[in-house]
Amino acid sequence: MNPLTQRLTQLIADALPAEFGEDIRRSVRASAAAALERMNLVTREEIEVQEAVLQRTRAKLERLEARVAELEEALREPPQA
Repeated sequence: MNPLTQRLTQLIADALPAEFGEDIRRSVRASAAAALERMNLVTREEIEVQEAVLQRTRAKLERLEARVAELEEALREPPQA
């Protein structure tokens, strides 16, 4: 179980009324953990890392597109004799 799921599961279990027995708490914790794992949640840090990768990729793509446009223009120009 990843740390995010563990944290959320514990928060859910802690929010249960004190009258609930340990069996109910364990059952709710297990159900919550299973549901959260199926959601494939990611942390803010993981999102920020992917945003940085995307920004670098976009910048590189823009440079490559500009270079391709330059090369295409050079091919269209008649040769200088």
